[in-house]
Amino acid sequence: MATQLKWLGHGSWSLKIGEHNVLLDPFLNDSPTSPVKAEDVEADFILVSHGHFDHVADVASIANRTGATVVAIYEIADWFAKNHGVEKTIGMNLGGTAELPFGKAKMTLAHHSSQLPDGSYGGNPGGFLLALADGTIYFACDTSLFSDMKLIGAAGVDLAILPIGDLFTMGPDDSIDAIKLVAPKRVAPAHYNTWPPIEQDADAWAARVKTETSAEPIVLEPGETIEL
Repeated sequence: MATQLKWLGHGSWSLKIGEHNVLLDPFLNDSPTSPVKAEDVEADFILVSHGHFDHVADVASIANRTGATVVAIYEIADWFAKNHGVEKTIGMNLGGTAELPFGKAKMTLAHHSSQLPDGSYGGNPGGFLLALADGTIYFACDTSLFSDMKLIGAAGVDLAILPIGDLFTMGPDDSIDAIKLVAPKRVAPAHYNTWPPIEQDADAWAARVKTETSAEPIVLEPGETIEL
């Protein structure tokens, strides 16, 4: 069965990879765009890109209810274990790869910031490059444009998820350059239209992707699903 990805609004994603349920940056209960609540989702693994509230808000409650393993930069994994009683964590760092039951998860560079909700140091922000049986997904997560995206894409990326909201991450203009560097087969936008400061016209963005890059754009509404 092909890997299924569901956009849960903002930077949150749900993946069904074979028999495994994987969440990325669950921000559900307080999100104005999430189609589900934290108590409605299942997870075997939760990938956390950085420490900002709109990426970690529901991690502990979901992990403690489901028994999911939290995979994050070392400082964040340690914070969840010590402060929220999360029993299963994998702390890693930029450039490292975790061998997981559903595939390989490599933590990639991201240019952003990372402070946890209580003010604790959140280590370095990152993204994830997932090498799965049926393809490769690059979650850039919260980041600005950087030239090493070309190295991330060098091995071949089937689907890239890039932020386009601007202000806190790269916007549409820089995302076009990012697509050219990563050179994915398909690309979907995220981290936009959650609040007025990051509102964007995703259809206009998709039109630019078609004319200015070789990638196929995929625009989802929160709750919609695509297959890898």
